[in-house]
Amino acid sequence: MNKFIFQVVIEKDSEGYFASCPALQGCYTQGDSYEEVLFNIEDAIRLHIEDRLDEEEPIPAIQSVSLAAVEVTV
Repeated sequence: MNKFIFQVVIEKDSEGYFASCPALQGCYTQGDSYEEVLFNIEDAIRLHIEDRLDEEEPIPAIQSVSLAAVEVTV
């Protein structure tokens, strides 16, 4: 079995949690709690990687992700 490490982004709003994996385009999920969304994104990543391996597609290399806060005036 192969092991992969991917960075994920987890956001909370009034309806729960949302998680995405920036390295895997379209790999995202949601959950009612932090624990649930973390479990769900691990499952989504696993399924995404399994599909890529089945299709003999490359697995993206880990790239640096920067998290920054910006102030916007509208």
